[in-house]
Amino acid sequence: MVRTRISPVPTPSQRLIGYARVSTEEQLNDAQVDELRMAGCQIIHQEQGSGASRSRPVLGKLLKELQAGDVLVVVRLDRLARSVSHLLDVIEDLEKRGVHFRSLRDPIDTSTPQGMFSLQVLGAVAQLERALIAERTKSGMKAAKARGRLAGNPGLRERRPDAIRAISAARDRAYLEELLVSVQTWLPAVRKLRPQHSWDDTVRILNNRGHDWTVERLRRAVHRLVRERLAEPELLARTPRRATQDHLMRLVAGIAIADPDLSLRDIAAQLDQMRERPPRGGRKWQASSVKMLLDEARKLGLIQGVGIAER
Repeated sequence: MVRTRISPVPTPSQRLIGYARVSTEEQLNDAQVDELRMAGCQIIHQEQGSGASRSRPVLGKLLKELQAGDVLVVVRLDRLARSVSHLLDVIEDLEKRGVHFRSLRDPIDTSTPQGMFSLQVLGAVAQLERALIAERTKSGMKAAKARGRLAGNPGLRERRPDAIRAISAARDRAYLEELLVSVQTWLPAVRKLRPQHSWDDTVRILNNRGHDWTVERLRRAVHRLVRERLAEPELLARTPRRATQDHLMRLVAGIAIADPDLSLRDIAAQLDQMRERPPRGGRKWQASSVKMLLDEARKLGLIQGVGIAER
């Protein structure tokens, strides 16, 4: 018998914000969205990707935008976290910021004493599980040693070329599969930005949209896709050398190209988050400064067909 858990009625100050995720093998997440709406979620963020994947730009951006008093709602715990430890880390960070968490099909609701108790039990189980795994690993290694055997892959210990090649090929396949899960969330923006914009600026723009790249990892990922003929070799071309003074203009142009729906104020807010200093001085970016740099970029032909709302 399936038990339906009735969620507490939110107080007027609470915003219920839903998060729905399906893996690449699943169909549309309409069922999750319907359930979240029935629970009272005013805003619902949707994402497609593997539960084991670390690349979840929609979730990353959502977690940054949540404010004190908000309640993050999911249908099941596995929709949010890769593992129990990941779940506990996310909830701990939310609680520090005054954000609550609720899972509709699990007894987890950090806005209630019962939900917090369930969370503490879950943490204790996770700690016990880690201890048991470590103990089993030590016992297995001790037993193998008593029988005169060494733990691990014999082929790798002996440095046999066939074993090394097999491990390398398996890792390479796993890496490509992980890239393919998330590729549609970041490659289109890279195609718009590269090679006209540097790898540094490209990474900063992507990360400001919820990703978690470094220059080294992004270049490696693009190299891999080019090798598989899934991306254009031109993306790896050298960025033209430019004077230092037009760095801000190029950065503003890159943000506008990556997301044409942004307004002048939206771009200014992103530049503040990136801790870029305004060209006219002061602490905060103004829409007028963004417009000035965009106008310069248009004159140089850096932006074509991109309309920015002047608000």
